Amino acid sequence: MGVVTLWLGALGALAAIGAGLDAFTRRLPNILCLVMLVTGLGLAFAMGGWTALGLHFAHAALALVVGYLLFMAGIFGGGDGKFYAAVASFYPLWEMLGLFVAITFAGFFLAVSWLTLKHATGLKKRLKDDFAKLPYGVAIAIGAVGYAFWISR
Repeated sequence: MGVVTLWLGALGALAAIGAGLDAFTRRLPNILCLVMLVTGLGLAFAMGGWTALGLHFAHAALALVVGYLLFMAGIFGGGDGKFYAAVASFYPLWEMLGLFVAITFAGFFLAVSWLTLKHATGLKKRLKDDFAKLPYGVAIAIGAVGYAFWISR
C-alpha cells in the first residue's frame, strides 16, 4: 500500500470521525485533533522527509492562527479552529489557499442547507443550545477530503 493511499485513508477516516462527533455532539475532542496532527505530520515526514515535515507544520501553525482569528470573530468554535489546524497538517504550505477555499465552499453549502432545513421545519435558534449552532467541523471534513481527492487525481 502506498503512502498516498495511507494519507488519503487516514485523512478520510479521521475527518469522518470529527464530522460525526461534531454533528452529533457539537464537540471536537482535543485528542482527535492531536491524533490528526501527529498523523498528518508523520505521513508528511514519510513522504518527503524533513522539508515536507516543515512545510506541513507551517501550514498547520498558520491554520491554527486563522482558526483562532475566526474563533475570535465568532465564526468558528474553538474546536473548529483546532480541527482545521489538524486537517491542515495533512497538506503542505502551498496548498493553504486551496484547502481554505474548499472548506469555505463546503461551509457555504452546509450553511445554506442548514438554514433551509431550519426554515422549513420552523426551528428557532435557542441561545443556550449547542444544537442550534452550525456544526462547522462537518464542512471542514468535507472540504478537506474533497480537496484531497481533487489534488490526488
